[in-house]
Amino acid sequence: MKILHVIVGLDVGGAELMLKRLIEAHQKNPNYKHSVLSLTDIGKVGKQLKALNVEVHALKMTSIFELPLVFFRLIQFLRYNSPDIIQTWMYHSDLLGGLAARLIGNRRIIWGIRTTDVSSGCSSVTTVIRKICALLSNWVPETIVCAAQASCDAHIKIGYKSSKIKVIANGFDLSRLVVDKSESKKLRSNCGLIDREIVIGSIGRFNSDKDQHNFVKAAGLLVATNPKLRFLMIGRGLVASNPELMSWIRETGFSEHFILLGERSDVPVCLSAMDIFCLHSRTEGFPNVLGEAMAMGLPCVTTEVGDAALLMGDTGILVPREDAKALAAGIQNLLDMKSKDRDLLGSNAHSRIEDTFSLARTVEQYEVIYNDLKNKGSC
Repeated sequence: MKILHVIVGLDVGGAELMLKRLIEAHQKNPNYKHSVLSLTDIGKVGKQLKALNVEVHALKMTSIFELPLVFFRLIQFLRYNSPDIIQTWMYHSDLLGGLAARLIGNRRIIWGIRTTDVSSGCSSVTTVIRKICALLSNWVPETIVCAAQASCDAHIKIGYKSSKIKVIANGFDLSRLVVDKSESKKLRSNCGLIDREIVIGSIGRFNSDKDQHNFVKAAGLLVATNPKLRFLMIGRGLVASNPELMSWIRETGFSEHFILLGERSDVPVCLSAMDIFCLHSRTEGFPNVLGEAMAMGLPCVTTEVGDAALLMGDTGILVPREDAKALAAGIQNLLDMKSKDRDLLGSNAHSRIEDTFSLARTVEQYEVIYNDLKNKGSC
């Protein structure tokens, strides 16, 4: 079965990494042959896929004004390659990939939705494309996959065809989330951390939706009464050369308590160097990084966004979004616990991921969709 994935780009992100995990899970299964088409460039994840001998192509779109040309090239590509199933990821790809597939007579189309907060946080172009997708959702795709129940509910409200939507949560490969203690110690040492300091960590690209300002303000409230705290921030744009971020940090009066490492490829090692993980976003779909932190056995605090509450269950602390005082209080609740109680919370979080959100379960759910579509025929 030939499955072509159409995606906007292949830089590091939740959708891109889930796509990579899905393909990796099928590498030794001869029943599924995956290939990937990026509307823009190949990116870091594309290079990683190519290293695994996965076919990765790019249409090199650099501007929204190139959409007609890219759409024409996409149709040509689909005609030449004749995939059995076209799986698209996120709004732009859903629209272009879905219409191109229908124009060549292929109805085995899977749309992918990753966002939840459809009221804000999108560009005007994305908002228009999302509305068009809602109008076409009864005609273009056979199946629409949402990564979160909250995302499903939000898109039904704006007109997506509810009967076509299935929720498939991201799955976690626990075998990739194991770190030798020496690596953790080395990273902490390189960051100038000592044993008695408690590290509260954050991972995510610098973006208004991730709301790093919320985290920095909460950190300032906490460190004012606890000088042993250090705040480790990891993600694209989280660097000392970022003037907006640095102005927030300076406003706390405790700049020396922040460690900015920017984008890293060793996320499990970074997580292992933390004592507490914090997700502080103002909007999410299904927060991968929260699941990874849980899988690493970290006690977690998260804002109530997307499917964070569903993912975490009763294994951590949930607080309102965009409320630095509530976030600080949530973290303080963990700090006030005895060490053994925090460790138990982290252990329960690991067990929840293992029991409910394994990669194997996610892959099985996609396989059901693939096989159903294959059996339906192309028209």
